[in-house]
Amino acid sequence: MIVRKLKLNIRIFVPVLSGFLLCATSAQAMHISEGILPWNWAILWFGVAMPFAAYGLYELKKKSSCDLSYKPLVGLMAAVVFIISCMPVPVPTAGTCSHPCGTAISGILLGPAISVLITAAALLIQALFLAHGGLSTWGADIVSMGVVGSFTGYFVFRVLRAIRINMSAAAFMAGLLADWATYLATSAELALGIKGGSPFLPLFYKIMLAFIPTQLPLGILEGAMTAGMVVLLYKKRPDLLVKMGVLKPTEVTI
Repeated sequence: MIVRKLKLNIRIFVPVLSGFLLCATSAQAMHISEGILPWNWAILWFGVAMPFAAYGLYELKKKSSCDLSYKPLVGLMAAVVFIISCMPVPVPTAGTCSHPCGTAISGILLGPAISVLITAAALLIQALFLAHGGLSTWGADIVSMGVVGSFTGYFVFRVLRAIRINMSAAAFMAGLLADWATYLATSAELALGIKGGSPFLPLFYKIMLAFIPTQLPLGILEGAMTAGMVVLLYKKRPDLLVKMGVLKPTEVTI
């Protein structure tokens, strides 16, 4: 039953994704633009990102071998992350764009390792077919959006739930802080890559300040989206939250 429902949801998302691909116009530079980072920094961020993606692939194989419904669930979540992160708000002064990420949702529901893998796939498709971000900056984008965003969202949610913060507030803070942490990481990556012989901190502060007008409200929006998704699942399908380890069976009210 779960597999059939998940497949139905995926069939709903496929036309939406196709619409994004077919209707794409000349894209604004999303994530970190192609060519922004020098090759030495681009290679470094690939080296940081790939072990996380490889571990996510290992986790996917392990969990899907025990549960046939797991891969369709991951596919559905990948579609969610792809669509959410396809909402760019240009930040010309920073050489990139602001946008919601969706990694807090995938990190909470599937764990941060799988969320990194999902983010890597979404970023690759966006770079290849939508000219959002770039191939040379793929590693840096995985680190900021996938690694930093996913792990921040996951740990914020877990810590707040451990101290008995209610689920909606915990999910909201997870989405909010995951979004803002992503853009702190992006600011650091940009500053490190383009500073040349200049000091790091002044440039980092300038880039971070450039993001604030767009990322401040987008972070709040992402917090609301994350809380809405988690609370909806809690009300409609708490069994899925138990299955994914978000809830303990004793926490489900009948």
